[in-house]
Amino acid sequence: MRTRFIIGNWKMNKTATEAVAFVRRLSEEVTALDGIQAGFAPPFTALHAAGEALGTASPFLLGAQNIYWEDKGAFTGEISGPMLKGLGCQFVLVGHSERRQYFGEQDSWTNKKVLAALRNGIQPILCVGETLQDRDTEQTDLVIQRQLRAGLAGIEGQTLATMTIAYEPVWAIGTGRAASPEQAVPVHRLIRQTLNELGGSSEAGRRVRILYGGSVTPQNIADFLASEEIDGALVGGACLDPVSFATLIKVASGSNPTKA
Repeated sequence: MRTRFIIGNWKMNKTATEAVAFVRRLSEEVTALDGIQAGFAPPFTALHAAGEALGTASPFLLGAQNIYWEDKGAFTGEISGPMLKGLGCQFVLVGHSERRQYFGEQDSWTNKKVLAALRNGIQPILCVGETLQDRDTEQTDLVIQRQLRAGLAGIEGQTLATMTIAYEPVWAIGTGRAASPEQAVPVHRLIRQTLNELGGSSEAGRRVRILYGGSVTPQNIADFLASEEIDGALVGGACLDPVSFATLIKVASGSNPTKA
């Protein structure tokens, strides 16, 4: 069974003090999770404060926005898997489009980061997506397949089944222009077909959670979750307000929270 997963990506927002206030308000709005998972990824500087505010009994998962592929060494400014694990991180975003676009992150790097996360017992959320130019020139399928094959190189069998993929069309991130379900669902199907090829089984793709990301709001999330292909959402701007994020979680919990 695939369990729905709602992730909030705070990006470069919120101080440690603001993170604590967010956690407290979110915990008031959502006291338990019904059949789904939910979590958020603060900036590195707020991870400790957010983790402390969550405590050990919280239903929410704590995640990070990035990871370096070496566990330690002379890599100024980077954060390793053991460091994230020590802060209580349970998942990490890998290959987000903003990392690719603004910081030159390459497909080969995403693979190293995925492997580093797995090595340290952290769930990698591999992000893939096409630009508007890619879509307009009918390159979407090629781009998605390339990013998947590179990012998941060397991952097979049961490990592949534990992966979570986030499809984020770059042209829909932070623009207010979400892809329609009619645009998103075919790409989700393509991802599952590619996973079948990588896993060498017609079942491989069915086992993997695939989220949609890109201008997700409380008003449109139900439209995406109505498809059996979409297992949750990677949320940006709408996750920064705890009440808005709580509403997203409640909508996701409200109907068909698990899929075979």
